[in-house]
Amino acid sequence: MKFSCSQKDFSSAVTNVQRAVSAKTNLPALEGILIKASDSCVELCGYDLEIGITTFINCNVAEKGEIVVSAKLLGDIVRRLPENTVDIETDDKMIIYIKSGQAQYQLVGISSEEYPELPKVEKMDEIKIKSGLLKNMIKQTIFAISDNFSKPIYTGSLFDIENNILKIISVDGYRMAIRQEVIECGTTNKFVVPGKTLSEILKLTCDDENNIEIIIGQRHAIFKIENYSIISRLIEGNFIDYKTTIPPENKTEIVINTRGLIAAVERMSLLTSEKIQSPIRCMVEDTQVKLFCSTSIGRANDAMAADIKGENVEIGLNSKYLLDALKNSETDEIKLQLNGSLTPMKIIPVQGDAFLYLVVPMRFKQ
Repeated sequence: MKFSCSQKDFSSAVTNVQRAVSAKTNLPALEGILIKASDSCVELCGYDLEIGITTFINCNVAEKGEIVVSAKLLGDIVRRLPENTVDIETDDKMIIYIKSGQAQYQLVGISSEEYPELPKVEKMDEIKIKSGLLKNMIKQTIFAISDNFSKPIYTGSLFDIENNILKIISVDGYRMAIRQEVIECGTTNKFVVPGKTLSEILKLTCDDENNIEIIIGQRHAIFKIENYSIISRLIEGNFIDYKTTIPPENKTEIVINTRGLIAAVERMSLLTSEKIQSPIRCMVEDTQVKLFCSTSIGRANDAMAADIKGENVEIGLNSKYLLDALKNSETDEIKLQLNGSLTPMKIIPVQGDAFLYLVVPMRFKQ
């Protein structure tokens, strides 16, 4: 194998692909990046048996071939190369030679035959969505994914496609995030994508109008993002019937300034921490939302005006869960809906139905 390419392009590709490489594994090849040189491009692949990232870069290929190289070492080297061009060559003894300017390296590689094949995905369905839109939808729901691996199904987000509407749903037992948009898609499907995969999609997507192609298989899905492909296993299991968990009615409705409420909750949360857990007490009365917090280190209270309809109510909420929902609403005003002090608070936009957040209340001592 022998090729020359841009140091910038090669370094960027190695950095992105490297994130799918296993840090520690019994299979040494999985700690490396598979490099394949073909007619006019070089393909790079990282894979940890759950998620794989592949990409290609255009370059001058003098000799075809393939080899596996330590991902960490290769990444550290190519990021520090002195010139704009890098020359890479291998020999029959699995030695890879890297040259850029006066800097030269010789690394011991691994045969590509030891590298496991990526899963073959038989396409059952396919959808296309704008890159910026998918990025926004994932960003506004990924925070509610569970980190409890005793229930693996909730360590990912549900993609629910029906009637030309794509919904992404995340739930962790204490809160739920739903984001929906209309897309041109005549299919109906449901599948759960792991949180790790969604994090990688966020890093590779741009805020633009380019289409991302999602190929859905029986057990895997492929996300094609420009010249990158992310292949991921799908999480098997029964996801909660999220529609039945949404309170069907509300006795209190509040329209309030989002940034003002965020600031007020943050002021209350200064008295809480991971070691000092205490709910934020919200009292909705007439034209005000009053906030209280009392912990072993002190007490605080605040209030702000709001447009309130319905019954007065008092509810205890986890400040982190509430702030996560408020900060991801991305609207100037939000609508809070309550059905008593023991039912989850519903956070929705003042107009439309682009998002819905549920925050489960906390009990507090009287």
